[in-house]
Amino acid sequence: MSRRILACCLTVIAFCVHSFAAERRLPDIVVYLADDLSALDLPIYGGTNIQTPAIDALAADGMTFDRAFVASPACAPSRAALLTGLMPARNGAEENHTYPREGTVRLPRLLGQLGYQTAAFGKVAHSKSAKDYGFDTIELQKDIPQLRKTVETFLVNRDDPRPLALFVGVSNPHVPWPSESTVDPESMHLPPKLLDTPQTRVQRSRYLQEVKDLDAYLGELRVLTDEHMAKDKLFVFSSDHGAQFPFGKWTLYDEGIRVPLIVARAGKINKGTRTDAMVSWIDIFPTLIDIAGGAIPDDLDGRSFAAVLRGDTDSHRKRIFTTHSGDRMMNVYLSRSIRTDRYKLIWNPHPEFAFTTHIDLLLRETSGDYFKQWTEAAKTNAHAADVVARHHGRPEYELFDLEQDPLERSNLAGQKELASVQHDLKTELKQWISDQGDNLTVFHPPLMLDAPETWVPRNASRK
Repeated sequence: MSRRILACCLTVIAFCVHSFAAERRLPDIVVYLADDLSALDLPIYGGTNIQTPAIDALAADGMTFDRAFVASPACAPSRAALLTGLMPARNGAEENHTYPREGTVRLPRLLGQLGYQTAAFGKVAHSKSAKDYGFDTIELQKDIPQLRKTVETFLVNRDDPRPLALFVGVSNPHVPWPSESTVDPESMHLPPKLLDTPQTRVQRSRYLQEVKDLDAYLGELRVLTDEHMAKDKLFVFSSDHGAQFPFGKWTLYDEGIRVPLIVARAGKINKGTRTDAMVSWIDIFPTLIDIAGGAIPDDLDGRSFAAVLRGDTDSHRKRIFTTHSGDRMMNVYLSRSIRTDRYKLIWNPHPEFAFTTHIDLLLRETSGDYFKQWTEAAKTNAHAADVVARHHGRPEYELFDLEQDPLERSNLAGQKELASVQHDLKTELKQWISDQGDNLTVFHPPLMLDAPETWVPRNASRK
């Protein structure tokens, strides 16, 4: 064989190998997480108070999930479920400020085994636990001005040839909220479950300002990742649970557990699509592994919804289970729920406990000081008294017809015509709790509903 022919053959082989490698390259991944953001506050889910052009643009480029839910409406257990694919009782992070057990499977480690470089900037895992998940790079600064610098510096200077799985978690719109806001308190719409008081509107406007700011940074992040990451890129946007207002965060109402979820990938996910498929945050782990071509661990609670993203199906889960086990000494309260297409049943195993939170115990000027107006109004106004009572006290069972009552304002538990529905859901929920090995642990001494004089802030170390 002549040297010329040999050289041509080698060139062709090299071209084929290069083309095959390029074709087989895994997509880059970007996961952008908000902190305490309810779905209904965004225009893509019907919100009218603010504009979110970057979120709208991402939705136009990908698929919007209308029924996405977290595993638990508190930061630590929600994020642990995301990063382990396991529900709180199974991964060990049940109440807030707790973390998964040693030996639990971790998403970043599996991505690393598949060939990814992994990086976490800001609040991805809870607190300082990010180092325990196996990310290659970790930066914990979570405020947007800090993230703007650290993420850009990382991407501009990055020379790692591996595909990148980049997780970015902002602190917005978690409290404390800013003292100034461009959102007019007077003209805004309030969720109907909240009491309409002047300071409620002020604090709501401050919360919405942080939503506007996280939207603006999303736009910046997309430009930055388009410039410095691969063209084939999976982009995921969501929030760890709902907003820190009564009947939101720390509760199993949809305001607390239903979150925005948008997934985009040019050429792979149809643009501007929406789906009614019910998905849980535990499903994100196996979905990312599935898209990366990896083997999904057999014992996960989560299931891949890659088929939904491909447009092969518009359904995923028949049931959504959610748990809440409290937030140290500020919220000693258990709740478990099961949600179907139409109904949700919430079980509060200890209705004798008082439901308290950072909102009503701390009354901070940067977040919950409006609750002073609520309790004052409750002294003379029957509606205000009812709202405050429903915040602090919950019946053992709450049943909602989500088709007729999407905002969950009318508890149908105990109604004769729905007795069979309630019975079936209760049976299924308690069987699931048993299967999970959920011991319904009360982690701290509770505050009792009939002793409001004891409802004061307590240190979690005083057990």
